[in-house]
Amino acid sequence: MLFSSEIDSQNLRLNIEGKNQAETAKIDSLDYLKIHPNYQSIINEVHAIQNTLYKQGYIENDLKYIKKDNDSVFTVKIQINQKFNTIYIYYDKTVVDIDTLNSISNNVNENYFEVPFNQVENTLWIINSKLVNKGYPFAKLKLSNISIDDKYLKASLIIEAFDQKRHIDNIVTKGYDKFPKSYLKHYLKINPKQTFDLAAIKAKTKRLNDLKFASQIKPPEVLFSKDSTTLYLYIEKTKSNNFDGFLGFGSNEDSGTIEFDGYLNLNLSNNLNYGETFRLLYKSDENDQKTFEANLSLPYLFRSPVGLDIQLYLFKRDSSFTNANQSIRLQYQINSKHKIYSGINGTKSNNLLKNSTSTITDLNANYYAFAYQYINLKPDDLLFPINSTLYIETLFGKRKTIDVSESQTKYTIDALKIIGFNIRNSLYIRFNGASINSDNYFENELLRFGGMNSIRGFEENSLYASLFGLINTEYRYKMSNSIYAHSIIDAAYFENKIAATKEKLFGFGFGFGLLTKSGLFKFVYANGKSENQKFKLSNSKIHLSLTSSF
Repeated sequence: MLFSSEIDSQNLRLNIEGKNQAETAKIDSLDYLKIHPNYQSIINEVHAIQNTLYKQGYIENDLKYIKKDNDSVFTVKIQINQKFNTIYIYYDKTVVDIDTLNSISNNVNENYFEVPFNQVENTLWIINSKLVNKGYPFAKLKLSNISIDDKYLKASLIIEAFDQKRHIDNIVTKGYDKFPKSYLKHYLKINPKQTFDLAAIKAKTKRLNDLKFASQIKPPEVLFSKDSTTLYLYIEKTKSNNFDGFLGFGSNEDSGTIEFDGYLNLNLSNNLNYGETFRLLYKSDENDQKTFEANLSLPYLFRSPVGLDIQLYLFKRDSSFTNANQSIRLQYQINSKHKIYSGINGTKSNNLLKNSTSTITDLNANYYAFAYQYINLKPDDLLFPINSTLYIETLFGKRKTIDVSESQTKYTIDALKIIGFNIRNSLYIRFNGASINSDNYFENELLRFGGMNSIRGFEENSLYASLFGLINTEYRYKMSNSIYAHSIIDAAYFENKIAATKEKLFGFGFGFGLLTKSGLFKFVYANGKSENQKFKLSNSKIHLSLTSSF
């Protein structure tokens, strides 16, 4: 059996008329609600229609009557009268500047400006926002002395609480009391005595999330007292130290034995609550090459906008030669993403061979350095915290040997970008290149590349070049927030002026990353080959690395 029941409830119908057909058509164009559940709903709809007409310029619209035709039909008559399209607003030029008015009106005079009537509300909002940005958070605007002049409206702009201009008197950091004060001034660009603008302050404090050693807990707040304005910033100190290392191994092509290589990379950041960073790297590979590097970065030296970078780099290749490089550079951080450098570099290389050769010799070189860095972080992504970077460096100087002195220039570029397709799939692309321009070349000054952080599938620093360019690509699939797998397709081109060679290299493989309690563990399997060489499994390299934060 099929049962059905139906409950009918009485709805009320609303008809709104004007004083003539033209006015009725105008009201109908507002597409008002005609069916209502009760009488109060009808009253609310009538008031809404009158308010809409008012905003469109029918400020003299008049409700004539609400008439009940029968139990379910109500007729309302609204006489909309004349429409005013324009309003002339008179203002005090000592309070509102001309530039603000020119941004909202096409007709600005010395004492008044003209705006369409339907833009009055938005106009007042813009003016008020400008006043708030200038340090008047309590400013209130209204139109007074409204009068009708033929088809036009006139009004006076009244601004209240204009004498209560606010500046930042105190800045209090909550959660991280020892946050470096120089970062408030130069990085966030928030200073005491600065004109108070909460919207601008909120935009600036978002930059905190681009710092490695601090982040914003919640948006800033402000406390107004009678004579002062106190700004509260909510910051927490984050883990910014990390230890990175990898172990690589593969078989020797000649002996067939397994050979190991690896490195240790220690990065310390903001341990003295100054914003400083210190990096220590030691690398030893199967080619009996050893690398030691130490970097110290001191931002905002003596609370100035300029920082200092110091670097020491030592390299030794078996019993052939040693290189020592020192550099000192001044840095200027334009904003949270952009930074420029300028300084000097010095290089000294010693020939360790008993018998001198034409390709290795003692030399000294001094360069002037100029560099630019861009970095865009994704601090919420634990697997891929860096979204894009760009580093460009140019060195100009002279290299001296026992016999001759000649000019040299060096260029370096390193750029990467992660292109996200969706929450799980992304493409990683990195380009790295460098060159030396000189009349003559020596083996102990050539560029070295190859390995885990270069073209994969080759031994660490096994490739020597006067010019090289390489591209790394990975198609990444994120299985979860803690594990991902990726492909490896690398390609490189290099030239060696000493050996008079030009060669293309390729690397193919796969890998995965796993976020553990100890840090980010990476496994990479890659096989490298030159352009005319066949693939050999014996040339494969396995790289293991672990990056741990503390």
